[in-house]
Amino acid sequence: MNNRTKIDKLVELQYESYPYPERDPLDEKRRLVTGSPSNLAEVNHYIFGGKMDLSKPLSVLVAGGGTGDGAIQMAQQMTDLSVPGQVMHLDLSESSQKIARKRASVRGLKNIYFERGSILDVKKILPGPWDYIDCCGVLHHLDDPQLGLNTLVEVLAPNGGIGAMVYGELGRFGVYHIQEMMRVIAPFGEEEALRVLLTKKLIKNLPETSWLNRNGQIQDHLEGGDPGIYDLFLHARDRAYTVKQIESLILEAKLRLVTFIEPYRYDPLILIKEPQLKKIINKLDYMERASFAEQLLGNFKKHIFYLVKKTNQVGKPTLDDASTIPVLVGVDTLEAAKQTPGGGVISVINEGHKIDMSVPPLAKAIIELCDGNRDLDEIYSVICKRRSDLQWRDFKNQFDRLFRVMNSINRMVLRNIKA
Repeated sequence: MNNRTKIDKLVELQYESYPYPERDPLDEKRRLVTGSPSNLAEVNHYIFGGKMDLSKPLSVLVAGGGTGDGAIQMAQQMTDLSVPGQVMHLDLSESSQKIARKRASVRGLKNIYFERGSILDVKKILPGPWDYIDCCGVLHHLDDPQLGLNTLVEVLAPNGGIGAMVYGELGRFGVYHIQEMMRVIAPFGEEEALRVLLTKKLIKNLPETSWLNRNGQIQDHLEGGDPGIYDLFLHARDRAYTVKQIESLILEAKLRLVTFIEPYRYDPLILIKEPQLKKIINKLDYMERASFAEQLLGNFKKHIFYLVKKTNQVGKPTLDDASTIPVLVGVDTLEAAKQTPGGGVISVINEGHKIDMSVPPLAKAIIELCDGNRDLDEIYSVICKRRSDLQWRDFKNQFDRLFRVMNSINRMVLRNIKA
């Protein structure tokens, strides 16, 4: 048995023994796990330019679906919006898929299906083509991530797209020091429960000077139970990426990056206020700026991004049309309105970094009307009933300013076709 086969087997056995992330199917009765990628509003905005016809079937492949977060989220959103189609959950682990099945059953989802297998065999077992492919937290565990991504591209529809997540190198500083120590005190081959126990003991006895304790953003081992500890510190194959490495990965796959999530974190022109520095940075292209921002912040534990084929020239929706519909992401209208001041500054905190962003005077009034159905013209009309002196130009200027902020922090996207 060669080394690659041994490691592949270790990875497979890990997810049978410690399905990840740890999920209790009964929790589906009280909450839906949401996030990026694979928020349907985001997919529409970034993959389909806001022009997805929600009355037509959508085919979704969740490649390496684990215990089901991405698949359940997509299937539930499609059900809620009466979007026809299917969500296919593909995974090698029987234990993980069993949990995902139970979660779908608790929710009564009828549009989600399951297939056991590797993403490297997807062309044979699930040839598609697929309109949207979720590949979250998978590529960085493969022996050949490039082959894995290239294989998914082969089953992607020409006008479809991919939502992906890979680990970030800089933000996981300290994790790999623990992994190296655990290979010394609890090597592969030892009883798995003992390896987890020894990891817990090591973490408990780390001095404050340890690299992990210096990186205060790593919390997986505190929140994810034994599967979280195993996945973080005992994984048989775990690599992390910089922005430049991601760029090489996607170019080799003949893909085009549409955006990173959240966009502002990859934009040093937002992060830096000093005019002379901004002038120099402004000369960089998008990926160069993203790489600069990554090094500037230093807290990227993971990179989330949306991709389309290089030949797909779809663009992000614009605010040029009054029939454009703003859609809130990750928060409902009521909660968003509570968090939004009537002008002034909002503070955004992400992985220990805080930044203040200015919003226009109409910010709160606009957010209160963003129900996912009203378009810009309808929002303007409602506000005009309170502000008869408000001109379209002033409203549009303020909305544009608000959208730039809300989209940059991944709280608002656009749709061009009504649900």
